[in-house]
Amino acid sequence: MNMIRVVIADDEPLARQGIRQLIKKQQDFSVVGETRNGKETVRSLRELEPDVLFLDVQMPLLDGFDVLRQIDSRKLPIVIFVTAYDEFAVQAFEAQALDYLVKPLEEFRFTQALERVRKWLRSARAVELSSRLTAILATRKAERLKERVFVPTASGDLILDAEEIEWIEADNYYAAIHVRGRRHLLRESLASLEQRLDGSRFVRAHRSAIVNIDCVRKLRKAAGETVLVLNDGVGITVSRRRREQVMRVLRRPSP
Repeated sequence: MNMIRVVIADDEPLARQGIRQLIKKQQDFSVVGETRNGKETVRSLRELEPDVLFLDVQMPLLDGFDVLRQIDSRKLPIVIFVTAYDEFAVQAFEAQALDYLVKPLEEFRFTQALERVRKWLRSARAVELSSRLTAILATRKAERLKERVFVPTASGDLILDAEEIEWIEADNYYAAIHVRGRRHLLRESLASLEQRLDGSRFVRAHRSAIVNIDCVRKLRKAAGETVLVLNDGVGITVSRRRREQVMRVLRRPSP
């Protein structure tokens, strides 16, 4: 359970005590700070960043409305005004307060205010989670698009998913992409393709070849050279300079 963190701001000790005792009856609320005047309240809000603020309207140094003006609106907690005077109600709601309680506090009315807090937080967190999920999906979609290779043909673009590609070789000013026994020419450098493809799956075997390690069936060593043998039997020599990197990628556990 995520505790709902509360700061109580009131210049009257008995008023703070009364709010604290009512909050103690709620298992999901916790008082993290108490303040006696406006300046203390501003400092506590900046330091503690509570979820909820019970705020007395009339306090020394800064009143409740002045306190809210001192805080960045993006960092304001949920505000519940507490006062002995109901004349401030309209102004309180104009200041974006969630609720307004008049002293002496009634337990039933106080409990209603806490339930409003719970509902607001649930809705706010639901929106936040939805936004995060949307961002993750958008990022994943962008990554997947990035790993697609578009090969121009006479009838349009051939779209190849990265996982289909077995290996790529340099061919003059082109890259020859090998997919299921077919060879597709793309006017793009191997260096550019290497940057776009997933480095945990594709590795540069030598200056003129990139290999999909998922397509490597075995390693063959002959005459001091290491050769990657692919599923279709094609052998690709690994340069000495790149051998350590290739072996590191091959030994990496699959995601």
